[in-house]
Amino acid sequence: MVVCLESRTGRELQRYNNMGGRQVVGCIPYRYKEDIDGNMSNELEVLVVSSQKSQRLMFPKGGWELDESVEEAASRESLEEAGVIGKLECELGQWNFISKRYGIYYEGYMFPLFVKEQLDQWPEKNVRRRVWMTVAQAREVCQHWWMKEALDILVQRLIS
Repeated sequence: MVVCLESRTGRELQRYNNMGGRQVVGCIPYRYKEDIDGNMSNELEVLVVSSQKSQRLMFPKGGWELDESVEEAASRESLEEAGVIGKLECELGQWNFISKRYGIYYEGYMFPLFVKEQLDQWPEKNVRRRVWMTVAQAREVCQHWWMKEALDILVQRLIS
């Protein structure tokens, strides 16, 4: 498999809703912790990344572009920001939230990504840190209320 080590930049292909707000797509990368013998436990871990501009933590997310499906955008953001590849699962939902910078409503879509591979090199390795943590820790540190809601939906889905 060939992995592009460049992040997409620019907003030429960015999707906007009919109110002029960006449409963004994110993922909650997750896995089950391995025990001492290398067997998969039922203890869930999720992967958060730091923001490019600060050390605040959140799930990977970014703009959904015109030349890709919402699923392709979700997978691309996970690869670019967190350096993980996996099986994208059914959408967790769609949220409207106010952009802190622009004061307008954005549309956010969130997906679970069951991580199969974690890369040593990835496009934003030098500008972000990635941290595996428990669901409780992620709920504590995640900066966005809508991402916390998506996390709760994921947990409910996985335990039912």
